[in-house]
Amino acid sequence: MKKLILLASASATPAFAASGPFFSLGNTNFIVTVAFILFVGVLLKFGVPGMLTGLLDKRADQIKADLDEARALREEAKAILASYERKKKEVQEQSDRIVASAKEEAVAAAEQAKVDLSNSIARRLAGAEDRIASAEAGAIRAVREHAVAVAIAAASDVLAKQATPETLSASVDDAIKQVGAKMH
Repeated sequence: MKKLILLASASATPAFAASGPFFSLGNTNFIVTVAFILFVGVLLKFGVPGMLTGLLDKRADQIKADLDEARALREEAKAILASYERKKKEVQEQSDRIVASAKEEAVAAAEQAKVDLSNSIARRLAGAEDRIASAEAGAIRAVREHAVAVAIAAASDVLAKQATPETLSASVDDAIKQVGAKMH
């Protein structure tokens, strides 16, 4: 069965379809050739190849224009990207400078705080030393006053025990003379 199908398909070629002389209207190959030549002639007469080449040239020009526009847009995009990258770099550098400045200010503020704290401690220490010295001087004065009071009391007791009426009278007279001499 397969052999029969192969034999039928090999014998059904277009070359075997035409029979008789080639330049006759009964020959399909001749008719197709003449129709093709007439078709090509009509196409040439109406300028179809020129129109086709014009359309193709127009399409090619449009494609070139689109490509040129795409190149221009690409270059513009590259320029914009470069601009944004420069701006990004500038902003990054500026933020780095701000951070560095803030760190320096923080370090300076910390150093100033240490100096201020040291000065405050020194002032408080000096104030405390002054209060201690004042309290010490007050304590020494109080001890002296107390010692003077005790000495006066002891001297009074001693003088009272040793005093006789005649020595008392003589001392009052001497005191009156001294006051009178100082007043004149």
